[in-house]
Amino acid sequence: MSTNKNIAIIPARGGSKRIPHKNIKLFSGKPIIAYSIEAATQSGLFTEVMVSTDNNEIAEIAKKFGANVPFFRSPQTANDYANIGEVVEEVLLNYQNQGKIFDNVCCLLATAPFIKPERLIEAYQLMKEKGYDSIFPIVRFSYPIQRALRLNNGSVSMFQPENFAKRSQDLEPAYHDSGQFYWMKVEAFMKQKRFFAQNSGAIILPETEVQDIDTEEDWKLAELKFKMQHE
Repeated sequence: MSTNKNIAIIPARGGSKRIPHKNIKLFSGKPIIAYSIEAATQSGLFTEVMVSTDNNEIAEIAKKFGANVPFFRSPQTANDYANIGEVVEEVLLNYQNQGKIFDNVCCLLATAPFIKPERLIEAYQLMKEKGYDSIFPIVRFSYPIQRALRLNNGSVSMFQPENFAKRSQDLEPAYHDSGQFYWMKVEAFMKQKRFFAQNSGAIILPETEVQDIDTEEDWKLAELKFKMQHE
């Protein structure tokens, strides 16, 4: 597949409070960051696949699995308060200073072992066909959010009590970010400085392809789900 100067950026900071060494912890036999690197390279979409890190060990593992680490992250984007958008902006500006300009950027999370090359391609093609400034995968909430409950000092109440008696099939489906990757046109991103552009699209993933990984329990659930997919 021909490329249009696309860059894949995988942010992978060294510090991780809840899961130590989270970005390079072994997941089903290999460092979890390897899945994002391999999905990007196997998609055939990118002229550059890079990992943005502040950590030597992460950099060496990233290069072992085929990513580039042409420079390290600055202290400003390596602290606990920097967001991913700032990391992506810093990377693009560093490449720009080297005379390398990209048309599109895809930010892949380092702890997303369910990313598939086919999904990257599907989202990219839809972004090009529909003219979106950004596109990312989403997943449907398994339970109607219109029936969400509030807990206040042990007392339970509904956020929207008017939906108590409504049938589930009569409530509008709601979705959330799958936390895997974000495609963006570089020009639009540099103007808006955010992934959720004014003109954004989405592809829908099944729950079997999505698992947020923030705790050790999340990690175990992800491994069970991954094992189920690959048996």
